[in-house]
Amino acid sequence: MTDSLVQVTSKQQFDDLLSSSRIVVADFYADWCGPCKQIAPLYASLAEQISRPGLLTFVKIDSDKNQDLAKEYSVSALPTFLLFRNGKVIQKVQGANPTELKAVIEKLASELESLAEGSGSGSGSGSGPAWKGAEIPRGYSDVTSEIEIRGCELLNADDDAGPVRVLFESSKPSALTQGATSTAKDWVQSGADDQLLLFIPFQSTIKLHTLQITSFPPEGNTDVSRPGVIRLFINRTSNMDFGEAEDAEPTQEITLGPEDWNSEGTASIGLRFVKFQKTTTLTIFVQRGDGEADAVRIDRIKLIGEAGTKRDMGKLQKMEEDE
Repeated sequence: MTDSLVQVTSKQQFDDLLSSSRIVVADFYADWCGPCKQIAPLYASLAEQISRPGLLTFVKIDSDKNQDLAKEYSVSALPTFLLFRNGKVIQKVQGANPTELKAVIEKLASELESLAEGSGSGSGSGSGPAWKGAEIPRGYSDVTSEIEIRGCELLNADDDAGPVRVLFESSKPSALTQGATSTAKDWVQSGADDQLLLFIPFQSTIKLHTLQITSFPPEGNTDVSRPGVIRLFINRTSNMDFGEAEDAEPTQEITLGPEDWNSEGTASIGLRFVKFQKTTTLTIFVQRGDGEADAVRIDRIKLIGEAGTKRDMGKLQKMEEDE
């Protein structure tokens, strides 16, 4: 077993891996299985090339020794490769099919690189398990990885702060790191006034349950505040302008006060789940900051809910076909 491959010996160990790594690829095999042995070198090679601690983890599960896991995930043929995102199965590859397995994993790795693009070497999300600004509600998962980063647009952003992509980093905000020496600006801030307008497209249809926003205005600086009033809109085909965001009926409007922010600087906002069942885009309009400050700042945004099937599946096998 190489350093890039984790041999799973218990359900608890596997559950821990699912919670500590954003993406997990699991190879269910048996020692007596010829096709399993045939494809094992390719799987090990892919693990060696692509695995990233805390982000993309490759594991092997002996189905004979872990019959509880094989039963839980309905493994009926060997080998079976299951791909997990945020703890949930998103794809399945059955049999020793090198071409399909390689295509599936390389596509997944490419998407992961796109998400992590620009995160910086000092605070990259590959340095360990993702930072949590607040607890994730039971029964749901972090679906921030479903965001199409390149399609995001932020209006009224201060050019001296960070780009929009820093909002979705899984690393701990620099404002929380004592003695941090990094000069990277891993937050966004409004420019002309205390309004921000953020457009977020998704790679798949999302069910949104909770919006987590982290904000750390500089201590002693009364010119910058946390968001105070937020209006949410879903399924717009492009970003709104500020006039439209002011006048249109929002899907939900939220008012935040000092009591809503925890010790990690995060407000965990419960959404009207029935209204966010089929979300393809989310527009976040910070209508005003909390107080009289001239600018508003956001360090991180995390989205909690359930991810659907990607719209462009390519060769990937949809799980619904197996159910």
